Amino acid sequence: MNGSPVEAVLLTDARLVGAARPVDVLVRDGRIVAVGPRDTADGRAGVERIDLDGRTVVPGLWDAHTHMTQWALARRRVDLSSASSAAEAVAIVARRLAEQPPPDGVPLVGHGFRDGLWPDVPTAVLLDAAVGETPVVLVSGDLHSGWLSSAGLRFVGAGEGSTGLLREGAWMPFTASIDHVPDDVADAWVEEAARAAAARGVVGVVDYEIADNLDVWRRRMAHGSTALRVRAGVWEAFLDRVVAEELATGDVVVGTGGLLAQGPLKVITDGSLNSRTAFCVEPYPDLTGDGARGVLSIPPELLVPLMGYAHAHGLTCAIHAIGDTANTLALDAFATTGARGSIEHAQLLDPADIPRFAELGLVASVQPEHAMDDRDVADRHWPGRTDRAFMFRSLVDAGVTLVLGSDAPVAPLDPWIAIDAGVTRARDGREPWHPEQRLDLRTALASSTDGRPLTLAVGAPADLAVLEVDPDDQVDAPGGLRAMPVAGTLLAGRWTHRTF
Repeated sequence: MNGSPVEAVLLTDARLVGAARPVDVLVRDGRIVAVGPRDTADGRAGVERIDLDGRTVVPGLWDAHTHMTQWALARRRVDLSSASSAAEAVAIVARRLAEQPPPDGVPLVGHGFRDGLWPDVPTAVLLDAAVGETPVVLVSGDLHSGWLSSAGLRFVGAGEGSTGLLREGAWMPFTASIDHVPDDVADAWVEEAARAAAARGVVGVVDYEIADNLDVWRRRMAHGSTALRVRAGVWEAFLDRVVAEELATGDVVVGTGGLLAQGPLKVITDGSLNSRTAFCVEPYPDLTGDGARGVLSIPPELLVPLMGYAHAHGLTCAIHAIGDTANTLALDAFATTGARGSIEHAQLLDPADIPRFAELGLVASVQPEHAMDDRDVADRHWPGRTDRAFMFRSLVDAGVTLVLGSDAPVAPLDPWIAIDAGVTRARDGREPWHPEQRLDLRTALASSTDGRPLTLAVGAPADLAVLEVDPDDQVDAPGGLRAMPVAGTLLAGRWTHRTF
């Protein structure tokens, strides 16, 4: 180009999903300015031509529900996801302790245990026999429970008398003590995780970390974090600060290069399926007493004014609801307040509530891989009700807007895993689980692109993923959509990942 500065990028010989003919895509100043037939785009000096050689281009992918610091930490913790019993989990911990013991006074932290189907009970006594005085803290896959050794209980300050298994309100206050690492360390680990996400075609995440997310991401972006766009969810504890700054959901935060935007208010109203704390109409088969139907963390008399306050200040609401009763109450709160936003998870639904999502203009923010992780747990703990669990197709057919996410670290931050789970309702060679709720590929893709059309929209940000193959051809390939090869990712017209 004779030394001329590059003003624009022309992606040539690109294919769009399902299109018969290749196109050229012209990107200038971080936006898509033209999409058209090959060899018709701008050929002036200052335009860098990149031949995609028939690769497929889709809008950049978003993960609509993440906990970024938790995900970065989980990538370094003992992986317990394969344990099928408490004894097996203890064996995994014992091996790690023998091979890589933590420094004195530092806990050994594990992540990903799911005890909903275990034949034995996780207890401190069981851990103590293998780990002795080493503080061990194990975090459940759904983040709603902790399993601690006696030394681990002392480390977090849980006091005496605990069996070692803590759930919901008994567990949540202690998460900060085991999650704390110096800011520079946490930021470096999150940046590494963000780069790994970009390598899977991800351009943006909604971050619901339980933290002052605006402050955290301002710091990270001031120090050069540019791999992802971030919408920073806000929790009640930090809500007044956002209101004081007069930030509404969607507002771009000054000084972040356009990458950070205010997200919604996040509220957790019930527990989770694996912890048997999701709030349901019917009791769990093996539970009795006050908690037999699960846990309602935020009752309507607290939820409604909180949502109303957020709504009055321009914030949408993202309401965690997993059990059918929790979902009904969340829908009621949206109807009462007039707030807009999403129900996060929406795992077990009363069919009569499905049309209400559309009537209220709400988004169903779902994580399809949870259906694969939880299918057996749901069959056991929601017996006779799984025909209305993870009702993705029913929601779409009712006109509800669906967005896909991972809830990382509950599932990996990889949209192709979510897309595959939504399309196939199967994993590990098993038969599809409730295949009537499968999504078609176009819907699953469109639910992962932050509302951007698969045909690419002129004027939209040049946030793009370049795929080695057409997703239609990958569905039946080895590894399926989970193994989608991503050749490159553009964020506002600059490469955050490229292999060609």
